[in-house]
Amino acid sequence: MDLLPTPATKAGRDGLRALLAKPRSAVIGLDFDGTLSPIVEDPEQARAHPDAAPALATLAPKVASVAVITGRPAEVAVRHGGFADTPGLEHLVVLGHYGAERWEAATNTVTAPPPHPGVAAVRAELPGLLERVGAGHGTWIEEKGRAVAVHTRRADDPQAAFEALRDPLADLATRHGLIVEPGRLVLELRPPGMDKGVALLDHARTTGAESVLYAGDDLGDLPAYAAVDKLRSDGVLGLLVCSGSTEVTELAERADVVVDGPEGVVALLRALAAHMP
Repeated sequence: MDLLPTPATKAGRDGLRALLAKPRSAVIGLDFDGTLSPIVEDPEQARAHPDAAPALATLAPKVASVAVITGRPAEVAVRHGGFADTPGLEHLVVLGHYGAERWEAATNTVTAPPPHPGVAAVRAELPGLLERVGAGHGTWIEEKGRAVAVHTRRADDPQAAFEALRDPLADLATRHGLIVEPGRLVLELRPPGMDKGVALLDHARTTGAESVLYAGDDLGDLPAYAAVDKLRSDGVLGLLVCSGSTEVTELAERADVVVDGPEGVVALLRALAAHMP
C-alpha cells in the first residue's frame, strides 16, 4: 500500500483528515501536463502516466468528483489521458481551456461557448512576430483551438528565447483582447476571464464540496492554489499538492505536500483511495 504523506502545514493536515473522513463530499482537482503527464518536448506526445487512469478509476467512485483542469482542449486531455476508455471514471470531468470547455465521463460529451475572435487574429500574426523578434531556432507554435502557445524548450537558448518573447507577446495579446499565461518554457495567449482558479472554485461550489485537493506543477496552477485558499476562508478544508519540478519552485513553496512528479501524484491518488472507506 502506498503511504500517505504528512502535510507540512496545519491547514493541509486538516484538509487531508477531511478528505479521508468524508470522501463523498470531497473534490479532487488535478492539472494534466506535469501533474498527471510527464513534461515532454512535444506536447502532442504527452501521455498520462500509465498508472494515472487506473488510480483515478479506483479513487473517483469514492469521492464527489474528480476534475482534471487543464489549458489543453478538453478532448485532447481526455484522449491523452485515456479517460474515455477506463471503467470507473463516471465521476470524472475534464475542464479544458481553463474551464471554458467541459467534458463529462458520464455522457462522453464536450460543451463549450464560441471561440474568442482574438485567438484567430493572434494566430495569423504570430509567425511574423517570431521572425522579427529572432527568438532562435527551435521556437515553435502550438495550436490549441481556443488558445495558441509559443514553446521555447527546443530553442538554441530556451530561457533567453522565453524572456525575449515575453513583452512582444504581451503586446500582441493586449491588442486582440487576450492575456499571456507563462509556464514552463511556454507562453500561452488565451482569452481573459477564465483560469484554473475560477474553474476550480465554480466546480467546488457547484458540487457542494466540503473538502478540496488540488495538485499542480506550474505557474498556471497558482490561481487554483488561490482558489483553495479562498475556499478555506469560506470553511471548505483544502489540501495543496505540488507535483515537484526543478523548473518551477513557486508551487512547492506554497504547497502542503510536495511529491515527485506524476509518479508521486499517482502514488498519492492510490494512497488516498486505499485509506478511504
